[in-house]
Amino acid sequence: MTADFRDSLLRGRRAMAHLIHVWHERNGWSHKILPAFVETLNIGRVHSSQISNLRNGKLASPSPEVFLALAKANELLFNGIQPIKERLEEKHPELLKVLLESSIPLQGDDGQPIGAGYLFEIFLGLASLPSSFNWFIEEEEAVSLSAALAEYFCQGKSWRVCKDMVMNAYPVQKPLRRAKFAEVMAGLRDYTAEELDGELLDLHATSKALGNNNFEGTDIFLQVIRNRVGIITSKE
Repeated sequence: MTADFRDSLLRGRRAMAHLIHVWHERNGWSHKILPAFVETLNIGRVHSSQISNLRNGKLASPSPEVFLALAKANELLFNGIQPIKERLEEKHPELLKVLLESSIPLQGDDGQPIGAGYLFEIFLGLASLPSSFNWFIEEEEAVSLSAALAEYFCQGKSWRVCKDMVMNAYPVQKPLRRAKFAEVMAGLRDYTAEELDGELLDLHATSKALGNNNFEGTDIFLQVIRNRVGIITSKE
C-alpha cells in the first residue's frame, strides 16, 4: 500500500512537471511570467522558484495557494487579455507585451480552463493529464524523433525542396522557435526531449496542415513518428 501511494505521488509530480513545462514551452515563457502575472493582478501568490521547481518535478509539497493562483491566472488567460489589458499596461507593460505575443491557457478535454482542484488531483496522481498533454518523451529518443519528424514532413525529399511548404505549415510565429524548427528539419540540430514535449502540439498541427494525416490525438501522432523511427532504423 505504501509503495502504491508513493508511486502515485511520483507519477503525479512528473505529470504536473510535464503540464507546467509544456504550458511554458508553448507560450515561450520564462518561469517568471506567471508569478509576475499573479502579482500584477493581485490574484494570489506564487514565487518564480515554485514555478521552476514544479516544472522540474522538484516541488514536493506546494501549498494550496499555489494551485489556486495558477488556476486563477489560467482562467483569466482563457477569458482573453483584452479585459485586463489596461491594468497590465498601467502596472507592467513588459508583461503585457509578452502575453500579447502568446497567452495560451491550459484546457481540459471539455474545452474549459483547468481549475485548482484538477491541478491538485494531477499533482497527487489522482487524475490523468488532459488528452492533449498526455504524452512523455524520453531524452534518449529525442534525436531519433527529430530525424523522423524531418523525414516525415518532407516525405523523403530534401529540405531544399520542401522547405517553403513545411515552414508555411508550421503555425508558430515566434522567430526563435521558427529558426530552431528549421534547423531541426534541415538536420543541423536536434530537439531535446523537453523541447519536443513543448513543440508536439504545434508539430501535430503542422502535420495536419501538410495533409499528412487526420489523427485527432497528439499522442497518436507521436506514436506514428515513433513507428517512423523504427522504419528508418530498419533501413540502416
